[in-house]
Amino acid sequence: MKLIKIIIIFLFFHSFSYADKNMKIGSIGKESEVSRVIKVVMYDNYFKPSSFQIKTGETIKFKVENAGMLVHEFNIANKMMHMMHQPEMRKMFENGILLPFSIDKEKMKKMAKIDKSMGHSHSNSVLLEPKQKGEIIWKFDNAMNIEIACNVPGHYQIGMVADVKLD
Repeated sequence: MKLIKIIIIFLFFHSFSYADKNMKIGSIGKESEVSRVIKVVMYDNYFKPSSFQIKTGETIKFKVENAGMLVHEFNIANKMMHMMHQPEMRKMFENGILLPFSIDKEKMKKMAKIDKSMGHSHSNSVLLEPKQKGEIIWKFDNAMNIEIACNVPGHYQIGMVADVKLD
């Protein structure tokens, strides 16, 4: 019985990792292809704007500012990918890398040598301390069912999610 449970759990997680590789969220954009710039402000537990209207194939430069008092993430993905990324973020919190008001970048570098996911070097995401700014250039080619979300532990669950409508 225990072996059956282990097999079921393995197949469940394996199917998520397989699906993740085939998700259509777009790709890293080039500065020369940017069609417009969208300024995004992250407050404590919401984004402004709270939704985005984007044309399929459009390349956007997101200029992101964390105006909140807590660490926040701007992550372009679909719901399944956000769910898969949240345990990594929880692990960063548990290891003292991700703190409520700051990011221990030295510890992040050390831990990333042991576990790559602790480096938080995702091209579709920017992780910012309070009062920091960052940017992402993203091309919305092959993109479907996109959400922009903060995956800092608990933030997605309380609604720090912005809808992306693709034309």
